[in-house]
Amino acid sequence: VQLVESGGGLVQPGGSLRLSCASSRNIFDFNSMGWYRQAPGKQRELVATINVGGVTKYADSVKGRFFISRSGAEKTVSLQMNTLKPEDTGIYYCNARILSYDNWGPGTQVTVAA
Repeated sequence: VQLVESGGGLVQPGGSLRLSCASSRNIFDFNSMGWYRQAPGKQRELVATINVGGVTKYADSVKGRFFISRSGAEKTVSLQMNTLKPEDTGIYYCNARILSYDNWGPGTQVTVAA
């Protein structure tokens, strides 16, 4: 499985970014897909996931600001990030899980700064 993220960059506080993750495999083969992030000096944390049934889950810190979606035809999972804050800065990783096995993309940098 290959996962490739895109859409990261530098944005001012209050701005928006849209991340996309392209999968080499049918996304409905996975039990779930999602986004994690890692800030400097911190552990990787869950941001948002969507399971094969379409049920979504969000970290409390991003609820109401971030929205995960998917396209089976395009084999992509996207993360719309609104009202970005400096604490959203980090490397964002795409994840695709099959049973207990995790597949990861190389990550894309998101920096929120004035």
